[in-house]
Amino acid sequence: MSVVFAATDFHLGSPTYAASRERERRVVRWLDYCGKEGASEVLLLGDTFDFWFEYKTAVPRGFTRLLGAISALTDAGVAVHMWTGNHDMWIFDYLPEETGVALHRTPQRMSLAGVPALVGHGDGLGPGEHGYKFLKKAFANRFCQEAFGFLHPNVGVWIAQTWSSGSRQSHGTADQNFKGQHEYLWQWAKEQHALNAEPRLYMFGHRHLPLWLPVGAGANYLNLGDWFGTGLYARIQNGQVQVFTEQHLAIELQDGVIRP
Repeated sequence: MSVVFAATDFHLGSPTYAASRERERRVVRWLDYCGKEGASEVLLLGDTFDFWFEYKTAVPRGFTRLLGAISALTDAGVAVHMWTGNHDMWIFDYLPEETGVALHRTPQRMSLAGVPALVGHGDGLGPGEHGYKFLKKAFANRFCQEAFGFLHPNVGVWIAQTWSSGSRQSHGTADQNFKGQHEYLWQWAKEQHALNAEPRLYMFGHRHLPLWLPVGAGANYLNLGDWFGTGLYARIQNGQVQVFTEQHLAIELQDGVIRP
């Protein structure tokens, strides 16, 4: 029997070492729970790390508990899928080879325990975010990646952490506000559904606001928010989608913002 679990936006490494370490422990407890519950697949929908860059001979320090927990799942035969996000798009071959995850950079059509789904991180989709879309093309450019790789890791990581912190401060609490018809990922999901009505679930992260919204007859857009506060995860089994807090308390899904 297939049992699929999904969560997103752990942003490990932010905002401080102590806060990140405690969040990492919470994530590891959840991953261990997924294994004990008989997970067939675990989906990590992006921004697992607040910054990640694989130099040819070095990777960011830390996160050993997370990497060990993921490896334990894949070693046990659980399929772990990881999407790159806007904060950790520079995952290359080290992490997939070391942990056994299947790495994705774009939304994927998947059958999740009987639920046809379109799954991804969500960055750069839908209207708006023009500045980021330009930067994403630059960051995905091989020349730019190699140029960054020439920086000493101490310098490169410092630049990335400073950028990430400044970006978060500039957004303030804006991510916590529901934008109604201007929810760009919701609009994108509705456009995709109009083109192909097969998926019943459009599941993303990136938005940092948990949402459950209709996109068409029998189809919904699910955003799982982030793990800075109360972590949420999806459990999909027997063709049913459920959302739980990290304490495994079920949440009744109603159209709008998901309130833990």
